[in-house]
Amino acid sequence: MAARVLNVNVGVLGHIDSGKTALARALSTTGSTAAFDRAPQSRARGITLDLGFSCLRTALPPQLGPGPGELQFTLVDCPGHASLIRTIIGGAQIIDLMMLVIDVTKGMQTQSAECLVIGQIACQKMVVVLNKIDLLPEGKRQSAIEKMTKKMQKTLENTKFSGCPIVAVAAKPGGPEAPESENPLGVSELIEVLRSQAYLPSRDPSGHFLMAVDHCFSIKGQGTVMTGTILSGSVSLGDNVEIPALKVTKKVKSMQMFHTPVTYAMQGDRVGVCVTQFDPKLLERGLICTPDSLHTIHAAIISLKKIQYFRGALQTKAKFHITVGHETVMGRVMFFSPAPADFNEEIQENVFDFEKDYLYQEEYLSKDSVSSEENKENDQAGEVQLPKQQWALLEFEKPVTCPKLCLVIGSKLDTDIHTNTCRLAFHGVLLQGMEDKNYTETFLPKLKVYKQKHKEGQVERVMDDYSVIGRSLFKKETNIQIFVGLKVKLSTGEDGIIDGGFGQSGKFKIRIPDGLKPDTKMLLTAASKKKSKGGKGDVTKEDESSKNDSTQPVTISLIFKRYVFDTQKKMIQS
Repeated sequence: MAARVLNVNVGVLGHIDSGKTALARALSTTGSTAAFDRAPQSRARGITLDLGFSCLRTALPPQLGPGPGELQFTLVDCPGHASLIRTIIGGAQIIDLMMLVIDVTKGMQTQSAECLVIGQIACQKMVVVLNKIDLLPEGKRQSAIEKMTKKMQKTLENTKFSGCPIVAVAAKPGGPEAPESENPLGVSELIEVLRSQAYLPSRDPSGHFLMAVDHCFSIKGQGTVMTGTILSGSVSLGDNVEIPALKVTKKVKSMQMFHTPVTYAMQGDRVGVCVTQFDPKLLERGLICTPDSLHTIHAAIISLKKIQYFRGALQTKAKFHITVGHETVMGRVMFFSPAPADFNEEIQENVFDFEKDYLYQEEYLSKDSVSSEENKENDQAGEVQLPKQQWALLEFEKPVTCPKLCLVIGSKLDTDIHTNTCRLAFHGVLLQGMEDKNYTETFLPKLKVYKQKHKEGQVERVMDDYSVIGRSLFKKETNIQIFVGLKVKLSTGEDGIIDGGFGQSGKFKIRIPDGLKPDTKMLLTAASKKKSKGGKGDVTKEDESSKNDSTQPVTISLIFKRYVFDTQKKMIQS
């Protein structure tokens, strides 16, 4: 029986020019078809444009169980160029362990920080690699490494990678032009650290097969090979696989893992799948899967969290670059939260309840988003109340194909790449996709998101003990008929019901079922007497008298809610 090979995917992430590709080359023993800046435009520009894959094999470390076997690290070299962040996000979703490569002479840079954010969302373990130590003068090298190590420990203190190993290396002493005979420094120590950090990632061969393809090419006389990493399920020779973006199904003719033929591969494996009669130009990267297991969606409901390093508010109706699975498209967002009474309720994870009511939000609620006025009030009263969970409706500019419960990242990739800011805004989980193109009519009315409406007017005069005339609640052109029967409250405490319009100027009649209190009646009678004393048509006098008038007007408060997606725009009062 062949010795077992355990595969662990290691992402090599970092700022542009931190030496990621050189490090992957120094570490790896077998380059895959996608490895080491193979693309001609990559080589010409001297930067990695796509995910490169290669592998390093070593003996199984003791923590991974007894017996013979090999540990295979699949190294995923992610591009560090700012405009390629969508590729990195795609890469991070298939990573078990991350290497954050830092240029020791420069420290943390913008994209190193963005890679760290992606790592916190998508990855469990990290090793920091301080590269290019050959550029430090030998006499001061050790103290400079120690200084940078301390700095990195401080940076990582409040992240989930606090206390992670930090290793100093020179992957390519002398830089890219140096002769190949120059031996890398610190790489064997780094391999030992990687072995000590390796763990048995949870792999599950059950469920639908789904693979992220990052390369597609043809081999004469064989067919078309799609290489990628299996995200879920498993695949065997002879299986049918679908390319959902093209609605094409093909049979698996042969498979290889790093140049070794195999008959079966499962979640976490890096594999080349060969099919026939398929033009590789049609699929540079994307997903392949068990036929009919993925859906193409036009909109989605996600649960989400704001990324703490993103500056500025997340506003409803704003557009973001939305990365769903391996696709990045533009999308518009609408944020909503539980109804205020349910803010503290524990929410079941990865499930969306369509039976509940949700409150529309103009922006994602966070400590810095609650306006300063509210903060002042709440600071005296204690902590600002924030809901335990928030959601967003995403509406995509073009449909995306993805599995359910996949990772979603929202970013502002159009931000100037030279500004020193994090462009990743939020991350979340896709809970419900909308496959119907007409989802606004067929699906959204089921989503019970409401806006709380609050209108205020004034009592103009008393008609009798059980009714008053109100004004300033509606515009002249408002159809008051639709408000008839709604409850209102007077500032003096009485409950009333809107009975109908009064005249043509937007005034209305209110019925007070329990009658006006004597005090209210006195107050209103006194106010209307004062008004009539001002003389008819003598506006200036009326204004003067109301300025000097110490009696406060009696206000009318109308509160109702309206569901955002209710086509009839009904007003609802609890």
